[in-house]
Amino acid sequence: MSGIKVMIVDDSAVVRQVLSGLLNAAPGITVTHAVANPLLAMERMKVQWPDVIVLDVEMPKMDGITFLRKLMAEHPTPVVICSTLTEKGAQTSVEALTAGAVAIITKPRLDLKQFLHDSADELVSAVRAAAGAHVGKLANRPPPPPVTAKLNADAILPPAAADPRPMTATTERVVAIGTSTGGTQALEEVLTALPRVAPGIVVVQHMPEKFTAAFAARLDSVCQVRVKEAANNDRVLQGQVLIAPGGKHMLLRRTGAQYFVEVVDGPLVNRHRPSVDVLFRSAARAAGANALGVIMTGMGDDGAAGLLEMLKAGARTVAQDEASCVVYGMPKEAVKRGGVEKSVPLNAIYREILQQLQY
Repeated sequence: MSGIKVMIVDDSAVVRQVLSGLLNAAPGITVTHAVANPLLAMERMKVQWPDVIVLDVEMPKMDGITFLRKLMAEHPTPVVICSTLTEKGAQTSVEALTAGAVAIITKPRLDLKQFLHDSADELVSAVRAAAGAHVGKLANRPPPPPVTAKLNADAILPPAAADPRPMTATTERVVAIGTSTGGTQALEEVLTALPRVAPGIVVVQHMPEKFTAAFAARLDSVCQVRVKEAANNDRVLQGQVLIAPGGKHMLLRRTGAQYFVEVVDGPLVNRHRPSVDVLFRSAARAAGANALGVIMTGMGDDGAAGLLEMLKAGARTVAQDEASCVVYGMPKEAVKRGGVEKSVPLNAIYREILQQLQY
């Protein structure tokens, strides 16, 4: 059997039926098994191992987190979490991402069948991205090219005039980070390596609405720096990391020598909200040479254009290298477009961030 082999593990018969139909209808994807709990999944996997597992979190007999940790310890396999949009579900799903899941697909408690149909493109894209992820021993498969039209950062922030003047240097420094698939684990590695005194950091992590607050809270519990979900007009401060809220764009603004963030509604940019390009363009405009732009693991090209704008405005720019990326999509496109000054391993990014204190 060729193509991407998918196993669905969910205690809802409706979810199993709908997800199976949607995935089987996508070219190159086949659902080999759809089972009600991880114990049944392990029995089926003795016969045929899937390329990707779509996994619920809250299930009887064995919860999804326990199963995921067992899987990653014994036979690392790409996992897409399919979780309910509740506060408890968000916290648990973030825990799953930390344990090694590649992506999250959200599902509501009501109108579930219609929601899953409406989210078919997101689901298929997540499965394809997972199949191409570097997870343990899994062979790397490049993600497919984008197939739908997309807006760029112009939809939120018009481009600056050609050859903008570089920003006047100040003692305030800022770091803008953009990441997607694999970014939850990558961000944790970078941020936990930072001391309490670190430059102010603003982050876009592609993540669904209602999940970023739980994600920020979890990072805050394990980092020396303070981490919080950004709110409109939050100051960018040393020793603090602001995570863009899911479902909103985040822009960097400047008043005098101080930086703050603006959190706004708006259309999807590069099929994402928040968008890395929106953040990076605003950083180029507001901070110029006072900024460092970092683009990390992720599928697609969000952030590549914005990072080039940052470089042209005088900022330092860094990309995560291919060997340490879960998906080398966003950094690869940024390098291709000429917006990256240097590529470094994941475990060296924190040093690039700390260099901002020396400028």
